[in-house]
Amino acid sequence: MLNAKITGTASFVPDYVLDNEELSRMVDTTDEWITQRVGIKERRILKKDAGSSYMGIQAVNKLLADTGTNPDDVDLLICVTSNPDYRFPSTASVIMHGTGLEKKCYGFDIQAACAGFIVATYMANAYIKSGLYQKIIVVCAEKMSSMTNYEDRATCPLFGDAAAAVLLEPNDDPALGIIDGIYHVDGSGLTHLVYKAGGSARPATVETVKAREHFVYQEGRAVYRHAVIDMYTASRDIIERNNLSVDDLQFFIPHQANLRIIEAVGSRLGIAPEKVIVNIEKYGNTSAASIPLCMDQFKERFHKGDKILLTAFGAGFTWGAEYLVWAYDQ
Repeated sequence: MLNAKITGTASFVPDYVLDNEELSRMVDTTDEWITQRVGIKERRILKKDAGSSYMGIQAVNKLLADTGTNPDDVDLLICVTSNPDYRFPSTASVIMHGTGLEKKCYGFDIQAACAGFIVATYMANAYIKSGLYQKIIVVCAEKMSSMTNYEDRATCPLFGDAAAAVLLEPNDDPALGIIDGIYHVDGSGLTHLVYKAGGSARPATVETVKAREHFVYQEGRAVYRHAVIDMYTASRDIIERNNLSVDDLQFFIPHQANLRIIEAVGSRLGIAPEKVIVNIEKYGNTSAASIPLCMDQFKERFHKGDKILLTAFGAGFTWGAEYLVWAYDQ
């Protein structure tokens, strides 16, 4: 069975830019404090009265247009989001309705927090290997501003809104496409990074709203420590398992959570800084959308045969790494 390859990418970011200067008028912080600690200068915010699906629809429509793909030819859409429009129906169904995919395509949501893109693309790889599906879209749509507490100076500088999508298809060259992946989950991380209320364990009440429990809660030091160690370990393991060295890699695309995390992981792996793809300064942490957003924005630098390592870490904790070989030239 042949592996899947990425044959197209697209992304969407809102027009509104929330920079550190404006943020410092909303909460007790400064541009210097934010830049030194997390490396973020600005982030995009969806101001429309719309959910994550709005951005996902824009990204998928652009992907279909750019790749010349007929919606009727797409077999499956996997929507990755921690910010679904509704508890039900799925955000995938809303995106499919808005892009004309619903006639012949099936779709569903997955939630693997910031690691969602690498989890979903490896799922897509398995579907394609099985022969069940031929064309799969993975779309990551994250309206992070919907779960951000703009009175919390520790978390509100981190997050931005974005969506990005990729098309995956069967590959006739086993040396190209998604080659390998390593994934882990550890539920003990729940207390360190969690959206406390609104689920079945703690349904929404007047008390949970007053306690401001309907926003992302993060213990920064614990998350930083686990993210660095776990992203490094997963990346190291996949490099070793595929008999690679860091010199064999053309690009390293880590989840854009925090510039200091990115620098620490890259340094531990010994990857040259010029190989590390970074856009966090302009977009902040866009959760599952961060890796495909980087991929789309930097794809002009990629060439067929380039070896690329992806790694991500998110709530759960869930984390992993994925090794792929780029399948086409621009």
